[in-house]
Amino acid sequence: MTLLEVRSFLVENRNCSLKFPNSQQKPNQILVPDGQFLLWPFYLHRPSKHRHLGEVGPVREAGRTGFHLLNPCAGQWVAGVLSTRISSLDVRIETKTKDNVFVQLVCSIQYRVVRENADDAFYELQNPKEQIQAYVFDVVRALVPRMTLDDLFEQKGEVAKAVLEELEKVMREYGYSIEHILMVDIIPDASVRKAMNEINAAQRLQLANVYKGEAEKVLQVKRAEAEAEAKYLGGVGVARQRQAITDGLRENILNFSGKVEGTSAKEVMDLIMITQYFDTIKDLGNNSKNTTVFIPHGPGHVRDIGDQIRNGQLEAASAQVMASKYTLLFIRS
Repeated sequence: MTLLEVRSFLVENRNCSLKFPNSQQKPNQILVPDGQFLLWPFYLHRPSKHRHLGEVGPVREAGRTGFHLLNPCAGQWVAGVLSTRISSLDVRIETKTKDNVFVQLVCSIQYRVVRENADDAFYELQNPKEQIQAYVFDVVRALVPRMTLDDLFEQKGEVAKAVLEELEKVMREYGYSIEHILMVDIIPDASVRKAMNEINAAQRLQLANVYKGEAEKVLQVKRAEAEAEAKYLGGVGVARQRQAITDGLRENILNFSGKVEGTSAKEVMDLIMITQYFDTIKDLGNNSKNTTVFIPHGPGHVRDIGDQIRNGQLEAASAQVMASKYTLLFIRS
């Protein structure tokens, strides 16, 4: 191509700009109008950038790191710049689980350009981000509907792994390497989250009631055991008290009968019973907390009380004798 043909080519394309196809990465773009070729014939090639040089003829890459010289007169220009650093892309997908719950998944895709395949990355894809998003949508919406919501929370790593394998297989052909995929968040519908919280609260309340019932059961058992032990000890105390009273009465009767001539043990017992009766009347009168009890009482009632006690003892003795006789007759027969 002659110099005149080159000049005519530049004049025809003076309003055109060559840039990296991904218009969203403005810091990585170099727009070089034709009129600046003569003013800025130098450029710096960095290790983290991959430049493609355009010229009248075959397109080639910038080459090794350092300063390079363009020859605008020969029709050379910087066609575009690709960054070889790791880039991050967040993709939000709305889909439905197996149990008919709509959720939103947020995936973070970390990818980079493979230096050896930079030509494919530059010329094959017009918008790599949209391409990545499309494949993420396809994989997630094919996998998540086969899982319940609980399974999705438990196996979100498996979902990220499946997306990584599919993207790596597809994007490798276009010069991109998928480094990592993170399942950042799983967001169910607000009503579903509220229902899940209520279910969790109900389960915990049920468990708390079970523990509370067990605690009350143990408390009642311990209270019954304590009451039984108290009654047993109370009975032991009453038995010992009565034994002591009986021993004291027996000793008093023997002493009184031995010292007072002409008195029998029965008469001494009657006297003791009457004395206890008066002690009871005294206690009822002195204790203001007791309920008032009206008992007919007079000088003549003392003899009646003694007769009643005596008759009761006689009846008890005769009943015991009759019981012994019937027992002997039953044995003989």
